[in-house]
Amino acid sequence: MPVKTDSLGRKGRFELTQTLFRGLGRFRRKVLTGTALLSGGLLASALPVLAQASGDAVPDGSSVSSLEVVNFAMVIGAISAAMISAIWLIRERGKIDLENVGLRAALADANAKISRHEALIVDRDRQIVVWDGVGLPAEVLGRLSVETGAPQKQSDFLAFGRWLVPRSAAALDEAIDRLRAHAERFDMIIETTRSHVIEAQGRVSGGRAFVRFVTLSGVRAELAELTIERDRLLSSLDTFQALLDIIDMPVWLRGPDAKLVWVNNAYAKAVEGEDRQDALTRGLELLGTAARERVRATATPERPFLDKVSTVIHGHRRFFEVADARTSSGSAGLALDVSIEEDLRQELKRTIQSHAETLDHLATPVAIFDRDQRLQFHNQAFQRLWELDTPFLSRRPDNGEFLERLRADGKLPEPHAWRDWKEQMLSVYRSVETTPHLWHLPDGQTLNVFANAHPQGGVTWVFENLTEKVDLETRYNTLLQAQGETIDHLAEGVGVFGPDGKVRLSNPSFRALWGLTEQQVKPGTHIKHIAEACEPSYREADGWKLFAGAITGFEDERRTQEGRIELVTGLILDYAIVPLPNGQTMIAFVNVTDSVGAERMLTEKNEALRKADALKNDFVQHVSYELRSPLTNIIGFTELLQTPGIGDLNERQSEYLDHIATSSSVLLTIVNDILDLATVDAGIMRIDSGVVNIEELFAEASEQIADRLKENGLSLQIDTATAPREMIGDHQRLKQILFKLLMNAANFAPDGSAVRLSCRQDDEAICLSVTDSGPGIPENARKDVFARFETNGQSGRRRGAGLGLSIVESFVGLHNGTVAIEAGEEGGATIICRFPTQRPLARDAAE
Repeated sequence: MPVKTDSLGRKGRFELTQTLFRGLGRFRRKVLTGTALLSGGLLASALPVLAQASGDAVPDGSSVSSLEVVNFAMVIGAISAAMISAIWLIRERGKIDLENVGLRAALADANAKISRHEALIVDRDRQIVVWDGVGLPAEVLGRLSVETGAPQKQSDFLAFGRWLVPRSAAALDEAIDRLRAHAERFDMIIETTRSHVIEAQGRVSGGRAFVRFVTLSGVRAELAELTIERDRLLSSLDTFQALLDIIDMPVWLRGPDAKLVWVNNAYAKAVEGEDRQDALTRGLELLGTAARERVRATATPERPFLDKVSTVIHGHRRFFEVADARTSSGSAGLALDVSIEEDLRQELKRTIQSHAETLDHLATPVAIFDRDQRLQFHNQAFQRLWELDTPFLSRRPDNGEFLERLRADGKLPEPHAWRDWKEQMLSVYRSVETTPHLWHLPDGQTLNVFANAHPQGGVTWVFENLTEKVDLETRYNTLLQAQGETIDHLAEGVGVFGPDGKVRLSNPSFRALWGLTEQQVKPGTHIKHIAEACEPSYREADGWKLFAGAITGFEDERRTQEGRIELVTGLILDYAIVPLPNGQTMIAFVNVTDSVGAERMLTEKNEALRKADALKNDFVQHVSYELRSPLTNIIGFTELLQTPGIGDLNERQSEYLDHIATSSSVLLTIVNDILDLATVDAGIMRIDSGVVNIEELFAEASEQIADRLKENGLSLQIDTATAPREMIGDHQRLKQILFKLLMNAANFAPDGSAVRLSCRQDDEAICLSVTDSGPGIPENARKDVFARFETNGQSGRRRGAGLGLSIVESFVGLHNGTVAIEAGEEGGATIICRFPTQRPLARDAAE
């Protein structure tokens, strides 16, 4: 075989080269061996002569040493060996030259033979790929022409997917794998990306696998192309048949003798066959005999059969759109079930007829124009409206002609640009939405014209006469506007509700009284939503339930109801629930806050003045004469007894006097506090307002409280870094405020802790604060901490009467300030007094 010859030729050249090298090696070894032997023989023969010569005398009487004899013999021996070796080498060189000439001739003959073999087995349209074994690279011989699309590089040629179509590349790779793994020979036709066909032959020989690629030409190329085309057609046919099997339309193929040769699954199901083969074997027909004869007589190769045919499927009459095409080899057909469409068509026809009859009895004029814009239908009201004669309507005028006729008869308003107006009216045929227009006719009528475009083409014109409706609406809107303007300018709040409980109208006063937005009481809002919005403003839990019950109740007799309510905002309203016609109800609210407030204020102030006067007279009299005088005497005599000039007292007596002095001072403080509160309540306390230096005020307060702080081991921290230099107020009352606050803090601060007194300016107010690290004041008790005689169950070092913070609040109030309690950062409590800097200070406590 060609491949085998080519392989042996290459191997022969390699063996010849090895033979040459082996011959040269043998020649070199022979030369060295011969030289050594010759040298040894000469030395062996010369040694006896030299030994004998060494013992004789030289004729001239001179003596020769043994060493000279030996050296001479060695020189003679070397020369002899060299001469002999040269002679032998010349002879061997000639022999080798003769052998080289023979080898060169043999090598040239082998190369010529290989070239002849390669020329025979490899040409321009053939390429061979040889695999010697697993893991060895493939050897590529020959080359295919460039026109085929095969790569010229051997490495690119083995990438079959790059120059073969995917189908051929996949088949070739699979065949080569079977060839190399299982020695399965193959012959196949493959197609390149340039639409050339190539024959691939896979064989195994001598343990080698090879594939021969041969470009086909002539008849073989045509046969290969036909084979590929046949395979492609068969694949397409299988795909097409698989597609026809899944569609829900019966499909069939007939041979030249008009017998069925193939049907799809839908056909077999329609003829009640077990499967496709059963339908073919039994020759089950979908269409009746008359229908088949009609198809056979009508269908021609140039003109297929296309028509609607009825048949019976599963015991029911069905309609099919049948298409049957005839060819020289038979015919093919398919059927589409249009039974539903046929039923819908008949139903649509009946609906259109019924619709036309209905429209003809309507009082509203209606006209229908088809897709060609010609009049298709009109009712009697349309003819009466435009006073058109029957002959004109019978000849089915188009829409433009109809408008021109109305304009000529003076029945349409004359626009500024007739052509543009007419084009606008006719643009409805290109629109997809209903387009309403108002036509104000010259005779005073007003028409609402609807132009509704049909999806299938055409337009339905509806002419609604709005003359009476527009007139009534105009008068109604005028009346309603007048009523609305009247109600909107009323001072009373008015809301009108329907029988369903939804608001019909409300005026701004209604919204203002109840704090509602216009969105919250917009028309259509149910009363329950308004009640939810108004409930936070009404103190009573069942506030708006009364109004809701009166509006949505089922009482037989609806009566007017009146009453008064008071809102959280302080407003006092008189209300009236008035029934209106048509089940409506009006609720009116009148703001009587000012009158009721004035009345209450006068009553309360008169009562307060009376009580204050009585309290002032009684309290001042009792405190001034019955408490302060005895206390003053007790304090004076106690101090007198403690004077050293009176006499010495023992330890117990001194202790008792200290208790008496302390208790008397506390009692005097309580009396003074009560007197101050009574003066404030009576409205007769006056403050001496002036400029107060804050640092001096703090210094005096700290000096006044120093003994008490020292007694409890407390320290005072004063912070005036951010404080203003001065403030406006009563110096004495401010000092009393600070003293009361510091006394309260000292009473609850732990031993060894610090009480902090600070001042700062915040938001146009001067803030004085006292902070302690005591137990603090609970959140739920802070609202009552300023109440008189209230200690909230807390016991400090000294239990007082609970008037200190009450006096603080009263004095701060005289300065138009406020008092607040906050939790300290590290426990305890912080009492903050805020004094305004802009507002005028109150001069007395009468207000």
